Amino acid sequence: MMGAGKTTVGKELARRHKVRFADCDHEIVARTGVSIPTIFEIEGEAGFRRRETQMIDELTRESDIVIATGGGVVTTPANRALMHERGIVIYLNVPPQILYERTRHDRNRPLLQVDDPRQRIIDLHHQRDPLYREVADLVVDGGRGNPGTMVRLVEAALQHFHKSPCKP
Repeated sequence: MMGAGKTTVGKELARRHKVRFADCDHEIVARTGVSIPTIFEIEGEAGFRRRETQMIDELTRESDIVIATGGGVVTTPANRALMHERGIVIYLNVPPQILYERTRHDRNRPLLQVDDPRQRIIDLHHQRDPLYREVADLVVDGGRGNPGTMVRLVEAALQHFHKSPCKP
């Protein structure tokens, strides 16, 4: 979900494990030369989602990489399939109220430029949570902890995950 801490946690996780970090949204901005809100304005959400799928396809072909996706990445079935097939998917599950607190002043989130952003976050969480859970190998509940705590929770979950048998 937007505001869950994917970029912050992902950067730290990659740094600690000495692998490359990529933020899907930042990669799209670097490639297009324009902001996410501008892409939404010109191409709409559907155009942005097409670009996002192309970037997810490209990034998930790399090994030794931690990828932070945009919050809506799971709304596209192709993205869920690519992530599930090519990597370990970690869902940072953060309650909607905390997501709202973290994102309420951020103007770079086109889906929150509505009359009631708090309700929009609740609605998006309700829509996306089952999709995240469908694709996630690991669910890490977050919220009030600092990024270091979240990274440690992710590392602990990954350590346990690697001891488990592989998925069928």
